[in-house]
Amino acid sequence: MKGARQAAGKCCKPISGQYLAGMTEIRPDIEEIFTGAELRRWYWLKSELAEHAARLELSATGSKEEITERIAHLLDTGQKLGARKRRAASKFNWAREVLTPDTIITDSYTNGPNVRAFFKEHYGPKFTFNIAFMDWMRSNVGKTLGDAVEARREIAEREKHSKPAIPASNQYNAYTRDFHAANPDLSQADARACWAWKRSRPGHNRYEEDDLQALEVRSG
Repeated sequence: MKGARQAAGKCCKPISGQYLAGMTEIRPDIEEIFTGAELRRWYWLKSELAEHAARLELSATGSKEEITERIAHLLDTGQKLGARKRRAASKFNWAREVLTPDTIITDSYTNGPNVRAFFKEHYGPKFTFNIAFMDWMRSNVGKTLGDAVEARREIAEREKHSKPAIPASNQYNAYTRDFHAANPDLSQADARACWAWKRSRPGHNRYEEDDLQALEVRSG
């Protein structure tokens, strides 16, 4: 703990706990968090984590999960974790090369107008990138763009029968989808109000019926 506080450049007293109306614990300031476990109890925007990482002289690049891990590691050990360095081995230029069904997917793959044009020609004019397909592309280095076209068709067929999965990192989209499924007559503004209430409290960020009390607080 001493190392983490020195790295932050100051020493603050531990959290005593904050409560709303004497009942509900509310989210503390991120600078008042002193353990990795406490940091993970709360929902933070990526921008909040990045700003705090910069204050702690940590790398603020990478995914939200990576930044969280760096801060938590510093709080728990007093030691700094560097950013993960990823260097693509392939020099293939996806923005300029002529693409064919036989083109091999490389570790340097990136989306862009050139790739989109290929898929619109070989998949069809209704082609769109989505999360499931982009995950497939990243996970299938060594396969061909012809394989990718078939994979996109399979993904489209699956999505006709079931709603696409939302990555765990995109908690807001998952929350609002579940909110509207349970409350079809409520608005997006209502969903945002309940989400703001939910993320200010410790624990998971999945929708629950009790979250609707946020609307009562707002109207009151």
